[in-house]
Amino acid sequence: MAEAAYQPSGTVRDQVSEEEWALRVDLAACYRLCALFGWNDYIFTHISVRLPGNDRHYLINPFGLFFDEITASSLVKIDSDGEILLDETGLGYNIGGYVIHGAVHSARDDAHCVIHLHTNEGVAVSGQKDGLLPLNQDSMSILPDLAYHDFEGIALDTDERDRLVDHIGDKNAVILRNHGLLTMGETVAAAFSKMYSLQKSCTMQVMTLAGGVEIGYPSQDAQDKIREQVAGRRRPKTTAGGATNNISVPQLAWNGFLRKLDKLDQGYKD
Repeated sequence: MAEAAYQPSGTVRDQVSEEEWALRVDLAACYRLCALFGWNDYIFTHISVRLPGNDRHYLINPFGLFFDEITASSLVKIDSDGEILLDETGLGYNIGGYVIHGAVHSARDDAHCVIHLHTNEGVAVSGQKDGLLPLNQDSMSILPDLAYHDFEGIALDTDERDRLVDHIGDKNAVILRNHGLLTMGETVAAAFSKMYSLQKSCTMQVMTLAGGVEIGYPSQDAQDKIREQVAGRRRPKTTAGGATNNISVPQLAWNGFLRKLDKLDQGYKD
């Protein structure tokens, strides 16, 4: 007989700050959206967010819940040593999340949110020798911000962390060769936006290569131009009335994703 699904008790919200609760809701939404898009992998892979006011603490998923079961209350709070600080589910977490996410959070002050996925298309491209190819504007836009890390086995050994961090450098998107995808950002919205672009690029590459015809690559001039365009994409947004709106493109899109999710199921907020 199957165990009953996890049911939030409502006590976690009383134990955390309003700022932490808001991050819990955002992170739970990210899990639900990844499930909605079919990016989840059984009970594996992780999305984490660093907590404000303490760079050593971050939230990650309990080991045993599917992405579409994650709620704000169910997220596990751990520190940079892997010690559990708060876990209402009693499930703990997968050590792979500590090895990968803990390394990135500890090494990058700007990596407040880290997403790691095993999507079919992402894993497919991770197994291709040349990695992500400049086949379209999505892939060309992300290539300047893309790093690679070679496969060393299942991510259970903490001694891999230094090499992972070295390979990532200051990039915000990573192809873990023969493994999957990794993105990071200063917000959940930024990390999700980066993953959306990386995943779409991998999907289009798989589809393009499966076409069975000769591939047409953009000119080097065009590739150089889009690199410059992406680097300089810092223009302010304006409303119809002309007032400046400083909301970032990832945040604008994230707000739309939240509206979409709310129409389907608001349970992630519990």
